Formats: sequence, structure tokens, C-alpha cells
Amino acid sequence: MPDSLSFLAILFIIVVGLFVIWLIALYIIDTTQTHDTIRKNYPVIGRFRGFFSFLGEFFRQYFFAMDREEMPFNRAERDWVYQSAKGEDNTHAFGSTRSLTSVGTPIFVNAAFPPLDEEIDHHIPPVIIGPYSRAPYHASSLINISAMSFGALSQPAITALSKGAKLANCWLNTGEGGLSPYHLSGDCDIVFQLGTAKYGARDEDGNLDDRKLKAIADKPQVKMIELKLAQGAKPGKGGILPGSKVTAEIAAIRGIKQGKPSISPNRHKDVGNIGELINLVNHMREVAGLPVGFKLVISSKQWCEDLCQELKNRPIEQCPDFITIDSGDGGTGAAPMPLMDNVGLPISESLPMLIDALTEHGLRDRIKVIASGKLITPAEVAWAYCAGVDFVNSARGFMFALGCIQALKCNKNTCPTGITTHDKDLQNGLDPTDKAERVKRYVEKIHYGAGLIAHSCGVENPRALKRHHVRIVQPNDKSKPLNEIYPTK
Repeated sequence: MPDSLSFLAILFIIVVGLFVIWLIALYIIDTTQTHDTIRKNYPVIGRFRGFFSFLGEFFRQYFFAMDREEMPFNRAERDWVYQSAKGEDNTHAFGSTRSLTSVGTPIFVNAAFPPLDEEIDHHIPPVIIGPYSRAPYHASSLINISAMSFGALSQPAITALSKGAKLANCWLNTGEGGLSPYHLSGDCDIVFQLGTAKYGARDEDGNLDDRKLKAIADKPQVKMIELKLAQGAKPGKGGILPGSKVTAEIAAIRGIKQGKPSISPNRHKDVGNIGELINLVNHMREVAGLPVGFKLVISSKQWCEDLCQELKNRPIEQCPDFITIDSGDGGTGAAPMPLMDNVGLPISESLPMLIDALTEHGLRDRIKVIASGKLITPAEVAWAYCAGVDFVNSARGFMFALGCIQALKCNKNTCPTGITTHDKDLQNGLDPTDKAERVKRYVEKIHYGAGLIAHSCGVENPRALKRHHVRIVQPNDKSKPLNEIYPTK
């Protein structure tokens, strides 16, 4: 026993001695360095500031933030998607936890005598996109998977989305990173996005290669082509994929060098005005034979007017087949904060603006409108249909369906759920077959929830919703009908 105690005493002295030496070393390092004022003025203990700041992110998410407080998506929104995707009960008791008097809150106008369930035709008729293309597209899903590139997302994540889109009968947008085998793996409908770097359909100089575009369009899964001008989180800035995420496979698909950051130009070099934009849309439609539209962020009513004036001077066949509006509060894997926080109108303002311009100039029936940006719950989707949209796209909603926990590590290649990382160990936790079922259930719950709102308002399905069916809370705590805020001429 004495020998054991002596050994423990010696071990304790060694451990304490090493600890003291370690503290002395830290003290010397902190007092001699010049780049961190706090550590120099408060050696050793100043280091805890960074540690606690790091931990604060996790404590706020799990312990301190209220259900409706977090950004960009609060816990209540995320939990609704999680429960829906898992097939769990997502009803709630006792009353809403949402403030119903906050400015901008939508309040849907319920009918005094809504139709009985047996009186409702639950079939949602398809919408035809691209009637003047050689292969028009008939699409019916209220919500579809927005642009997410292979590279920004992992192989199992893209595979799960592709298989889930097939099960849910919705489309999957490839994002600007090119068409990968994983987008095609589920045999779902594909919207091929062509970004400013023209990944997947570019020549060695970064120009559009018609032969590559035609080869992509000839794949039976590819139904439409979307020309990306800008996205909501970074209008005026091209896509950003850190070099650590540019693997050999991703480099081959995009047509770039492995390990080098993949940074797209801030605009298409061959599109400097509206006329050139429409010319490129028509050229791509002629080459591909598919419906072609473009995606952008709107910040000016005048731009909408200029677009419509240009289109009115051309034959109706030359109009874009669709326009996708991304919200100024849209998301992405990596973006500069000045653009993410302060550039681009939110969808609540830009969507009615574009639809009104198209309607006023007699172009609304020809051009379909797709809304994208932070629309992940049935109420948000129903609002978009009230505003007059034809389709809703969501990216982050489907990421939550895959299991995203909003760790905000999309740009670090350390995503703990395996969704936005190419670390094979982290990807192992993401089972594409299981997650595909979650994607399907999420779409079903969006359809069901938006349908509940539509039926409460007295119409058969969300596509029948009009602006008078929703009121928006104003700064005086009173609500105002959307058709009075944005009257359609």
C-alpha cells in the first residue's frame, strides 16, 4: 500500500509540474506575441474568451435561444421540417408560440363556409412550362428542390435528393456545379443550372460549349435549363467553392483544376444587358430544345419594366419560359457578409413586383414565375401562391429534411451531418435511402399543409389562392390585405 501511495504521489507531482510548465509556456507566449491585445494584457486567462465565444454558438442553439428567436431559421421552423420529414406528429397544443402582431406576419383569410373534404378535388393540375420549346415540361409539385451543386453538397446528399425527388414527383435543380452522376442516380426530373462559369458546359476558356450543352439536354432526366444570373445570398458575386472541397471528381465535372478554389465570375461575360440576356436564352433553347429561363435577385421595379419593354418588342416565342426569383435573404454555403446581409430585396417585396410587371404588360401567362428563398413551411409556400407564383423552390428546407442542424459550417468541409462535406467519415452517417424517404415526406407535408390553408380559405388547392386570401400585419399592429398592398392592375 505505501508503495502505491508513493507512486500516486509522484504521478500527481509530475502531472502538476507539467501543468505548471504548460501554464508558464502559455504565459510567455501570450506576453511576447503582438497580434492579440486581450491575450497580451491578460495572459493565459484571455484565451478563455475565444473558447467561450466558440461554445456560445452551441449553448445559444440548444439552451438559451427561444423557439422563435434563432436566425436564419428558428427552432420551431426546423422542428416542423424534422418532424414532417421523419413522419412524426407535427401538431401542437395550447396555442401558437409565434407573435401574430409582428410586422410582416401573414394572416390567411378563412372562409366562413369552407368546402367539405368530400367536395374537394385534391388533384393539383400540372403547369406547362415552355410551350414554344421542342419539349415543353409539365410540372405539378407545389415545391421543388432548389439549386444545390455537387461540391457544395456531398455525394450521398445529392443522391438522397435525387432519389427523394423521384419519390415525391418534384424536380431537382443541379446548381451551378454541373450535372453529376449523383443528380441522375434517382432518375428524377432535373433542372440543369448554368452559372456564370458555365460549369459542365464550358470550353477551356470558360465560354459556352453548345455541344456539351446539347449532350446534357439530351439526357432524358433533364427537363429544363436555368441560366443563373445571381443568387439571393450574394447578388453581384459568383459562386464560391473552397479549394478544400474541389476534389478530382468535382474538378472533372466542372472542368476546372483540382484543389483550387472554384470562384465563378460575378456575371456572365456574354450578358451585359437585357437584350443579350434574351438572346442567350433563345440560343440555349434552340440548342437544347428544352424550356429555358433565368434566375436572378431583383432590387428594382425599373429593371422589371425594362425587361418587359424588351420582351414586348420581340415575338412572344422569344420570351424566357420561366423566371426564378431568389430572395435577398437566401442562403448559400459561402458568401461575403456585406452581400448576405444588405443586398437584394426579400421575396416578400420582389415577387409581387415582378408578377405585377409581367401582368401589366400581358406577359404573365407566357412566363412562369418560380419563387426561391427561405420558403420552407406550408404558410410561407401558401403566401407565395397568394402572391401569384407558379412554383416554389427550396434549398435549405430540403437540407433540414436530410438532417441539417444549422451548424453553419457549410463552407468548412466539416459539416457534422455529412451534407456539405467531402470527409468520408462524416458522410458515413448519411444514408441516401433513408434520407430519400424523408425528402418525400417533407414534400407531402408541404402539399398537405399548404392545402389545409387553401381549403380554410375556401379554395380547392394552393394554386387557386389569390392576394385577397392573405393579410399582412402592418407597423400599427393592424393587418392589410395583400391585394391592397400590391394591387394587380
